[in-house]
Amino acid sequence: MSYIEIRNLHKSFGNNTVLDGVSADIGKGDVVAVIGPSGTGKSTLLRSLNRLEHLEQGTFSIDGRQYDLTTKNRKEIYSLRQNTEMVFQQFNLFKNRDVLQNVMEGLMVVKKMSRKDAEKEALRCLGRVGLADHLHHYPRHLSGGQQQRVAIARALAMKPKLLLMDEPTSALDPELVGEVLITVKKAAEAGNTILIVTHEMDFVKNVAKRVLFLENGKIVADGTPEEIFGNPKSVRLKDFLYKIHMLENTEYSI
Repeated sequence: MSYIEIRNLHKSFGNNTVLDGVSADIGKGDVVAVIGPSGTGKSTLLRSLNRLEHLEQGTFSIDGRQYDLTTKNRKEIYSLRQNTEMVFQQFNLFKNRDVLQNVMEGLMVVKKMSRKDAEKEALRCLGRVGLADHLHHYPRHLSGGQQQRVAIARALAMKPKLLLMDEPTSALDPELVGEVLITVKKAAEAGNTILIVTHEMDFVKNVAKRVLFLENGKIVADGTPEEIFGNPKSVRLKDFLYKIHMLENTEYSI
């Protein structure tokens, strides 16, 4: 039995099938990247695993505990969310709380930790993402990269069994992308199990253990970065990588 088992996920919006029988296994401590063109179900896959989307069909197992992703049972959904944490594109920080309070909030409300213990854990996690000197700054006083690092610290503080990251650098200015990717890399090196949707191909090559390529709601390629980038079997994957390569190496002339 795998640490994470995703089985037969189906999701449609009207006549548009977004997830069409998606299944995958993830080992403990693995970093798995999800890549593919826009509109192929990547974000919906992550949102489904945190039960932010209601599926027509599908199950999700974490460390032997199985969840029915079609359920509307609040206790089941609460249990699932205690084992997963989501890092969104748009940070989703509390604007009226400072950095330290943002990280402490979930620890006290969800984990029922004392204020003293929550503060200790929040300080530890903020130190890991390089923000120990920004404890009492409010989100409006931070750059986008710093806000995203707070969001990552908040997620890590909850000690999830699976960390879900939905294009964590997509809302950032180019010069801020690197600092967030370094933070994600450190989280991976610390042994966190991570499923990440990203367009940062160099990051995928250097950090991910496995890569899933989604096309039309299906996983059409699954392999190591070496297999995906060095020897792609799917014609569609080859086309996608060619276009990404061309975008990354465009020559301009006037």
